[in-house]
Amino acid sequence: MKIVDQNTFNETFQYFDKEIVVEIIDIFINEYPERMTNIERAIEDKNYADLKFHAHSIKGVIANFMVPKPQELAKKLEVAGTEQNLDEVDENFVALKEQCELLMDDLKEIRAQFL
Repeated sequence: MKIVDQNTFNETFQYFDKEIVVEIIDIFINEYPERMTNIERAIEDKNYADLKFHAHSIKGVIANFMVPKPQELAKKLEVAGTEQNLDEVDENFVALKEQCELLMDDLKEIRAQFL
């Protein structure tokens, strides 16, 4: 299942050198495990400030790829941290992980096109 719109991606990155596009993709892929661990730890510890911070951070990175669903889920986690409300946080975290896995699959395919 594709979540990255290839046309939108190409339009957004059309003026970037191929090496830069690959680097942006690599940064997301390489930092993803730690980012998700930080969010999960913040949820487990009920550390609202960390949840807000790490969810906001991954939301910004996801925004680079113009994929609304995972960005929306990260925003929900950010709001949960801001409002100190953990209702639905577990469900949103699981959904975010699923969406980000799809995103990573798409990005790996796109990355191969730029090599």
